[in-house]
Amino acid sequence: MQIKWGALAGTAGVSFGVTVAIVAVFALGTLALSRHEAAREAAAAEGGSGGGSAALGMAAVCFAACAAAVGYGLYLIAVR
Repeated sequence: MQIKWGALAGTAGVSFGVTVAIVAVFALGTLALSRHEAAREAAAAEGGSGGGSAALGMAAVCFAACAAAVGYGLYLIAVR
């Protein structure tokens, strides 16, 4: 039995890269969600309502991307 070290290194590299990307996207989503909350608190302090809807949208996009990556990983495990 021979191990294809190049393929193993390539798989490890891609796995590491995807893991770092997913963690970064999740962190950006968390940051956007905290900015949304801060904008809502600032708007409430000024007597207004709303605020931070762009940040909420960005958080939703980031969390949806993370969920899609997890779903794709489960698809690869279960179906393929």
